[in-house]
Amino acid sequence: MASSSNTPFANPAVADVYQAMPGGARKTALALRELVFEIASQTPEVGAIEETLRWGQPSYITPETKSGSTLRIGATKAGEAAIYAHCGTTIISTYAATFPEMDRIEGNRAVIFASANDIVPERLRLLIKHGLTYHLKPE
Repeated sequence: MASSSNTPFANPAVADVYQAMPGGARKTALALRELVFEIASQTPEVGAIEETLRWGQPSYITPETKSGSTLRIGATKAGEAAIYAHCGTTIISTYAATFPEMDRIEGNRAVIFASANDIVPERLRLLIKHGLTYHLKPE
C-alpha cells in the first residue's frame, strides 16, 4: 500500500479538495494519488504529469506527451474513495476483465475503495499505467 502524501502539492486548490474529503476517503485517496505519481515516475513515455482539478476532482494529465487519458480521484457520496477514468475509454473495462470480481467497479468509469487497505498496488498499477499511456500506439 502506498503511503499517504509523500508528493508535495504544486496546486493549492488540489490540496484543498483532498483536505475537504471525509477522513477515511482522504487517506485512501491520498494513497491512490501516491500510486499515480509512483507509476508515472516509473513510466518514462508518460513524461511529467500535471495534477489539476477537472470536474472538481483531483485529476492527473500528461500535458508534455499527451500519452494518457485523464485519471481522477475523488470521494463518493458514501464517503469512500475512487479512481475514475473517462467512461468513453476502455481503461476500467480492461481492468475489470483482467481482474474479474476482485474490486468494486462502477460501470465503465470507476474503481471504488472502502478503505486504503482495499488497494492492491500490484493490480492497480495496470489500470493507472493503462490510463497514463492510453493514447500511445502499441509497438
